[in-house]
Amino acid sequence: MDALFITAMLTIMGFSVHDTIVVFDRIREKLKYQKRDETFADVANQAVNETIARSINTSFSVFLTLLALAVFGADSVRFFVLTLIVGIVAGTYSSIFVATPILVDWQEYDQKKKNK
Repeated sequence: MDALFITAMLTIMGFSVHDTIVVFDRIREKLKYQKRDETFADVANQAVNETIARSINTSFSVFLTLLALAVFGADSVRFFVLTLIVGIVAGTYSSIFVATPILVDWQEYDQKKKNK
């Protein structure tokens, strides 16, 4: 592990956290207008549906740039770029398909505890 690998890992974590914050912020905004018959899972699903295109487009733009750097860039940054490519894909996936379901499960568990 060298300094470029550490830099790549920190960049990936920042990208993933930012993407997760965007989704969670949308959930927070939508909770203000939650209807009585809507569950938290419904609100979270709407928020993810509204932000998924933005997240994928942003990640795809970064992916294309990194792919160009991997193909045409110098050998000295190739490992850094490949690490970023894997991280961008994993970070985008985790922000959309892992973080939100965990939040929904956590909220449902918390509601069950409060109802007891």
